[in-house]
Amino acid sequence: MTDRILDLASDPARLSVSNGLLLIERKEMPNLTVPFEEIAVLIGAHRQLTFTQAVFARLAEMGGVFVACDTKSLPVAMMLPIEGHHLQAERFAAQIDSAVPTRKRLWQAVVRAKICAQAQALETLHGTDRGLRALADQVRSGDTANMEGQAARRYWTALFADEPKFIRDRDLMGRNALLNYGYAMLRAVTARAVCGAGLHPSLGMHHHNRYNAYALADDLMEPFRPMIDQAVARHTAPPNQFAELDKDTKRILFGALLEVVLFEGERRSLFDTLARIAASVAQVYQGQRREILLPEF
Repeated sequence: MTDRILDLASDPARLSVSNGLLLIERKEMPNLTVPFEEIAVLIGAHRQLTFTQAVFARLAEMGGVFVACDTKSLPVAMMLPIEGHHLQAERFAAQIDSAVPTRKRLWQAVVRAKICAQAQALETLHGTDRGLRALADQVRSGDTANMEGQAARRYWTALFADEPKFIRDRDLMGRNALLNYGYAMLRAVTARAVCGAGLHPSLGMHHHNRYNAYALADDLMEPFRPMIDQAVARHTAPPNQFAELDKDTKRILFGALLEVVLFEGERRSLFDTLARIAASVAQVYQGQRREILLPEF
């Protein structure tokens, strides 16, 4: 499978399956066919899209994710494959039975990686990490001292230095709307990796909410949020700080998801990296390894 994100936002269309391919039919435009195995994420954003049932079935069969958007083109729902790995039942059981200290140790590693990624983002954009790497060294099991929160306060102030009153709030517009969209796409590809590794996306190592079906995906995507943050920071730098979530902005956010990641000494795609990380989590739960694999920041 390739790392292709297909965003249907510009024109009304009818989607069906023809000769095993995704067929996209649009008025007064040539028909388009796409192999399902090339699609990582299919985004339904336009209000006049119709799908045959076979589209969803084939997409899920090939491991792809469908994301539905609301009237503001913001993601509101996601469809994932039910079966993602031949050892899924065994891994579900190991995930459920995992010990609290194990999950706390995994979360410690994730938080450290996230803070280091934030530090790297600030170094790239502003030439200083604002002391974040020192905070990363202080993260303990379960992050009981909430170093994640302490790092966030420094990080957001420094990231958007031209907007002193900026706060990260998913209900606000402006830069927050762009971050929301980018995070939703990141969440989709992370959830895809989680299911592909035979893990249940609802069973998180840290995030837990009875209404959150993607708690583990929310955990594992944390170190990669700064990839979206950097894209938004660059795109909205003055005098473009009021950029809207239009076609060009979406293209930039998709581009952030296609950047390479330094992982195990090699430059890998985000999609491949997430798949390997999810697989390492499954191995920890099954007692086959002690530590989760994470990228180098």
